[in-house]
Amino acid sequence: MSTPRLFVFGYGYSAAVLATRLRAEGWRIAGTTRSPDKCQALAAAGIEAFLFDRDRPLDDPAAALDGTTHLLLSVPPDGRGDPVLAHHAQHLADLRTLDWGGYLSTTGVYGDTKGEWVGEAAWLRPTGDRARRRVEAERGWLGLHRQYGVPLHLFRLPGIYGPGRSAIDSLRDGTARRIDKPGQVFSRVHVEDIAGALTASMARPNLGAIYNVADDLPCPSHEVVAYAAGLLGVEPPPLVPFEQAELSPMAASFYADNRRVKNDRIKRELGYALRHPDYRSGLDAQMAAERAA
Repeated sequence: MSTPRLFVFGYGYSAAVLATRLRAEGWRIAGTTRSPDKCQALAAAGIEAFLFDRDRPLDDPAAALDGTTHLLLSVPPDGRGDPVLAHHAQHLADLRTLDWGGYLSTTGVYGDTKGEWVGEAAWLRPTGDRARRRVEAERGWLGLHRQYGVPLHLFRLPGIYGPGRSAIDSLRDGTARRIDKPGQVFSRVHVEDIAGALTASMARPNLGAIYNVADDLPCPSHEVVAYAAGLLGVEPPPLVPFEQAELSPMAASFYADNRRVKNDRIKRELGYALRHPDYRSGLDAQMAAERAA
């Protein structure tokens, strides 16, 4: 049996955690980045690295993708659509070694549910341009699956956190804020659980399936910051009413939607047990790892 090979379009935070796990099992890893410096750093770390962005498709797609058994798509769509689909849809359709593919989307495709729970079968009612572009990208990837048999799955992710990108880190660097918008909740997921759900799907492919990957405890973001402050033994930032917070348009857009994301499908179909079912578990684990180091 040949060595499995993961190819990642958009080798970023979540992909790196998955790749680390698979490399420990002997997998070959390849991925794209927009930065020549990061491309060199990935290559130095033993990863087959390629430059790719909207204005720079893969130089030799057939050679870059050769031997790929698993594909992770983590490049967000831009104003012109999904750049991977635009440049390399046919190359992926022609890839006969591919056993599994995953597209990392967002729970933003559901829009605002007024705090109600939402599952994968819900109507998609995106409220902003970025989420609307995601809906179109999802349709494009599912279309590639239906038309050419590309073995694709969709994974809809809420707010991602983990070491380096948690409330602990934002408190340390002075960027943490506690915004109060009564009734507002957010779903989130630890980066290790993204990797866990993806590997569970690889073990149990269900081509064309859609999965929410979220933890069990949607809650206001200010609660997470307060808990992290307690772990650090510092005073949490003051609670600021949303109307007085003077958020940037980008930051304010995150408060436009209010929803709780169901995660029962990854548990039922994939047999996946969350490593961090709530933010307390994830933040506790980060602090414990730091102390041990």
